[in-house]
Amino acid sequence: MIWQDALLMVGGFGFSLALLPSLFSTNKPAWSTSLLTGSILLTFSVCYLSLDLLLAFISTVITAILWLTLFVQKIKRVGA
Repeated sequence: MIWQDALLMVGGFGFSLALLPSLFSTNKPAWSTSLLTGSILLTFSVCYLSLDLLLAFISTVITAILWLTLFVQKIKRVGA
């Protein structure tokens, strides 16, 4: 493991933890923010995987999934 992989992993999990209050709150970010952020993070994760940064890949995919979950939550709330 290289130090960059470990650092990016820690940052990715930090972002995931920071999103937890939003996941459980009734207030959600704008759907466009959630969709765009989740999509960009998925693109980053593919880049990390291509560079063999497996830990960064995993943490970034988790963060992307959380953002996309916020997107789904917002869409469901708007449609309700």
